[in-house]
Amino acid sequence: MIKFNTNLSHSKKNKFYTVFILIFITILYTAAISTALSEREYMQPGYVFGTNYYDSYGEPEIYASLMGDSEFERGETAQLKINLVNKGVLYGFKYDTTVETKEGKHASSLKELEYETRRTTALGIKVEMFSPSPYIKVEPNTSIQYMEELFPGELPEDKLIYTITISNEAPAGVYYLQLPLLYEYQSQIRMAKNDVARYGLSSLDHITSYTTANRTLIIPIFVKAAPKFEVVDVAGCLVTGESHNITVTYRNSGETAVEDANARVVVMRPLSVKQSVVNMGTIGPGESKTALFDIYSDTDAVIKNYGIDSEIKYFDEDGETAFSDNLKVNVPIQKATEKIGIFTIAVVGAFIVIIYLIINSIRTKNKFD
Repeated sequence: MIKFNTNLSHSKKNKFYTVFILIFITILYTAAISTALSEREYMQPGYVFGTNYYDSYGEPEIYASLMGDSEFERGETAQLKINLVNKGVLYGFKYDTTVETKEGKHASSLKELEYETRRTTALGIKVEMFSPSPYIKVEPNTSIQYMEELFPGELPEDKLIYTITISNEAPAGVYYLQLPLLYEYQSQIRMAKNDVARYGLSSLDHITSYTTANRTLIIPIFVKAAPKFEVVDVAGCLVTGESHNITVTYRNSGETAVEDANARVVVMRPLSVKQSVVNMGTIGPGESKTALFDIYSDTDAVIKNYGIDSEIKYFDEDGETAFSDNLKVNVPIQKATEKIGIFTIAVVGAFIVIIYLIINSIRTKNKFD
């Protein structure tokens, strides 16, 4: 029983030591955090360490514009150079603390006025480009740009450059790219009191407070109206060792008409074509035209679907020669049915004649008998 009590006593002591150690660690951790916070407060003195002589009014006003041409073509990858300008205006001041006739305070208040003029400068600017349209993609590695500062009335030397890719399926028209901005600006200046010297900040003459701001700017770009062709129907089938007509229907799904449109196919062995270019004339927006191609397939052609390359050459609205994208024409090939040759027909014919002569001879003999 005595031994049992001794173990119990040791157990209680162990629990006591464990709790004591945990409390001690917690105190040290709390002290470390308090020290870190205190140091941060010394580096950034608060409200009580400064005097506010004036309140200023105004803030940055940032605008964006696209440098160069804002019109692009379908399928194009382009770089957009964006220029930011700060049109912020300082509207005025309002005194907050009377300086009376004390020379030191008067000089300090004038110094604050100088600092207050920086209120309209934008600082730490993050500029992201975003496309709400699925037809325009902003390259991720260029979608976010940064500027250290932007002063009012000054043009930055370095432009913001973003890379975009326009889909081949993008309809013509205007698209609005978004530029969300995130930045800071100086919201208040307080002139430091003599008390800050006690905390080792004797060189600090003012305390700055900042406000975070955000706004979204719009950059419009335009996708040019242009013809756009697609294959909407393929009729016909190829047969090994034979020539067959393949009918291809093309549609202009774009916004502008074309003139003197010529459809051209490019084939390789085991296929060949008698006339590879077919004129289809003028094709308006939404209109379809058909081209007929006579294509021959070698006897040893593999039985499968063949993808034939085709394109359309045309004159656009400006009278310039242009070409469509590659338009794939899928055509199946079938194996030719077995045919009876001339020799086989001759042999069968001769055999029939011989049989006929034999039968006829037997009938004649039986008649005379």
